[in-house]
Amino acid sequence: QVQLVESGGGLVQAGGSLRLSCAASGRPSSNYAMGWFRQAPGKEREFVARISQTGDTWNYADFVKGRFTISRDDAKNTLYLQMNSLKPEDTAVYFCTGSGRTYYYTSDSRSDWDFWGQGTQVTVST
Repeated sequence: QVQLVESGGGLVQAGGSLRLSCAASGRPSSNYAMGWFRQAPGKEREFVARISQTGDTWNYADFVKGRFTISRDDAKNTLYLQMNSLKPEDTAVYFCTGSGRTYYYTSDSRSDWDFWGQGTQVTVST
């Protein structure tokens, strides 16, 4: 099993940037497709981005395209989410996730993802 711990959340003004990190332990993160989801108060958890085991293929939700970048450093067993041009509607708890499936068998569905971090709060003020 893999344990995931997110960090890097916080309070930022609209238009600002944050970089989230997700440290993996237990097994090499390179074995897994990785992703980010988020959950705003009163809403369902939603897909944000995912990246392949090799780090050369990725996919984003439409609402973050051009603003967020997902990346991974498997030498450090760490996943990142660079978030630029943040908007108040990006306010949510952000969750790191991993899947034992090959990347092409993952999707934006929560059921495709096997293990989760505890989340980190991102708050964007106006």
